[in-house]
Amino acid sequence: MSNAANGARAASPIVTAIPARLDRLPWSRFHLLVVVALGVTWILDGLEVTIVGALGGILQDPRTLHLSGEQIGGVASFYVTGAVIGALFFGWLTDRLGRKRMFFVTLAIYLLGVLLSAFSWDFLSFALFRCVTGFGIGGEYAAINSAIDELIPARLRGRIDLVVNGSYWLGAALGSGATIILLNPRWFPIDLGWRLGFGLGAALGLLILLLRRFVPESPRWLVSHGQDKEAERAVEEIERRVERETGRALTATTASLTLVPRQSFGLGAISRAMLGKYRSRSVLALILMAAQAFLYNAMFFTYGLVLTRFYRTPAPDVGFYLLPLAVGNFLGPLLLGPFFDTIGRRAMIAGTYLVAGLLLIASAWLFAQGMLSADTQVAAWSAIFFFASAAASSAYLTASEIFPLEVRAFAIAIFYSLGTAAGGIAAPWLFGRLIDSGSRWRLFDGYALAAILMAAAAATELCCGIDAERKSLEEIAEPLSQGRA
Repeated sequence: MSNAANGARAASPIVTAIPARLDRLPWSRFHLLVVVALGVTWILDGLEVTIVGALGGILQDPRTLHLSGEQIGGVASFYVTGAVIGALFFGWLTDRLGRKRMFFVTLAIYLLGVLLSAFSWDFLSFALFRCVTGFGIGGEYAAINSAIDELIPARLRGRIDLVVNGSYWLGAALGSGATIILLNPRWFPIDLGWRLGFGLGAALGLLILLLRRFVPESPRWLVSHGQDKEAERAVEEIERRVERETGRALTATTASLTLVPRQSFGLGAISRAMLGKYRSRSVLALILMAAQAFLYNAMFFTYGLVLTRFYRTPAPDVGFYLLPLAVGNFLGPLLLGPFFDTIGRRAMIAGTYLVAGLLLIASAWLFAQGMLSADTQVAAWSAIFFFASAAASSAYLTASEIFPLEVRAFAIAIFYSLGTAAGGIAAPWLFGRLIDSGSRWRLFDGYALAAILMAAAAATELCCGIDAERKSLEEIAEPLSQGRA
């Protein structure tokens, strides 16, 4: 069967130094622009998902949508389902059509879903609009992570990825602060404040669409798809910007690699890479994604219900308790991130997963025994998520750097989708039912399951982890087109 029949068109070999030229760049305002313009989506996602998490008590009120605990968990599952589908669809398109084109489309869909959520009138409409929102954010995960990794120098990639993914919790902190005002009936009617929260997220997101105009297409993607002249121009412009911003000349590099560009890679080439040469890496990425997805989707879509049901916390006050959780979640990647580039990926990924799991099972036992108050429960959660947040961010880092360039976005999408489907779709619904039972020990069983999954992920990382710290993406995973004549 011909290459054309396989959907892949080969061209003449290209010798390029573009990856080495990008990796040798010093940190500059250009890199900060990339991080802010692309990574800010996580802040927006954290903002509105946090608002949803804090809405548990409000949305059960007959004056709002009058949802049950199980329905609230079900809405979260709709969101995750949309994200899974969006990641697969847009991940495939991102590798075929480019990173830049897709990160405009995915953000637009995400913002549409957020805006529509503000006008929900019942369970079905709210679930549908949350599904649209998830569809957009799933595409963002694939397009954004691949673009950031391909533009950030290798020596900084680990810490930057962790901080970008961890910035979700800056949005969570903003969301928790917003709920203190928006969900307070003294400020807004009970059926208006939560709607304004979604409108706020949509308005902020429009500004990001404008900022993304200044982020270039990935030169790595361009050269791998035969657009070597465009790739060269893009790198030269980046180099000029970096020299201008840093005030010093760049050092030359002689490192190069040979590529035989192809317009696209069929599912056969993708499956051979992931299920053949990189089979153990696929298992690793799936387990890391599934474990963190179960933990986060279970706990953060239902934490408001735990506080209101078991600690009698007034619904408008739930936002106060999220602030320390958000702080712990952001400080983890920020403070631990540099060690992923120095101590190394394997030790830090396994360590953060294991510590998070151990702390979770300990706090769950104290909860079941009735030994915690709302304040100490939140303190325990904050300690858990200091480590769990770094672990979760490292799962996205792992999936985005251990597979070949030509299928990177689709690889992120596949393992995000499979991991989220395996660990995240059922988790909010399951925990919603456990909470509705009113039994602390039944909820303990759910926490114990999450802790076991985190420990299993740590063991898998020790066994199959990749020492990717400070290495070029092309060194970690040889491009599918490298050296092929």
